[in-house]
Amino acid sequence: MFKLGVMVESFRAGLRGGLEAAAVLGVHGIQFYATGGDTHVDRLRGPALAEFKAMLRDLRLEVAAVCGDFGGHGFAIETDHAVRIANTKRVVELAMKLECAVVTTHIGVIPVALDHPRRAVLAKACAEVGRYAHAHGATLAIETGPEPAAVLGAFIADLGLPGGLGVNFDPANLAMVCRDDICAAVRTLAPYIVHTHAKDGINLQPVDAEKLYGAFAGVREPGHDPDAYIRETPLGKGAVPFPAYLSALNAAGYQGYLTVERECGDRPHDDIAAAVTFLRATCRPFCSPPQEPL
Repeated sequence: MFKLGVMVESFRAGLRGGLEAAAVLGVHGIQFYATGGDTHVDRLRGPALAEFKAMLRDLRLEVAAVCGDFGGHGFAIETDHAVRIANTKRVVELAMKLECAVVTTHIGVIPVALDHPRRAVLAKACAEVGRYAHAHGATLAIETGPEPAAVLGAFIADLGLPGGLGVNFDPANLAMVCRDDICAAVRTLAPYIVHTHAKDGINLQPVDAEKLYGAFAGVREPGHDPDAYIRETPLGKGAVPFPAYLSALNAAGYQGYLTVERECGDRPHDDIAAAVTFLRATCRPFCSPPQEPL
């Protein structure tokens, strides 16, 4: 059975406000960023961690996944590895303290060419963090987006790790950036999917992933406007075929979270509430019943 979750930061209501809003919607869990704000890995320790756990317990929420995305170019720049790998390992440790086995992140754009030097740079970092996560009973889940599912699946398979690396499946990213066949992407990545984002969107014109994700990392080429290429939409209003997609997840044996992420819009709470309602209606045969109201 699927469980429904929400990204706390998507409410834009602060930590307590986001947790309380999630509880009111009756979802089972939350995801949060351990890379900023009150839940930064450096802050969420000692009394702050104990208070966070108490809030989760009182609101009957569990942690579906922890986001360890520190922004920028991910693991694509080798000179950044020492700091980024160390920080990501600390996020893994934090996740385990919260009884959560999934840490999600973007790693950077995976080149298609097997001999591209960046591919080896990404592989080196992912292998080290993946082994560390596996040793702690966790999974580093690479978020879909910059490259088609087939490229990401082959990249993980080529590393040959017994565990520790997986996929955070974001169907909107694949639809917006790659125009991927979402159901086929589920089948391709099925062995690795450990968490999903419930998000929707459309592609407006062909995307150069290097330029687009470079802009997200703060390196925007003159004249390149990301909004001219992709657009996030409310669930059910974009290119993700949700009924077929959710059926494909179920057929693949996925039993984890559908975590609503809303990164734009003027009424985030309304959009998230509508997304939860939409998911409950769309995946009713294989979705866990909502939590009882507090």
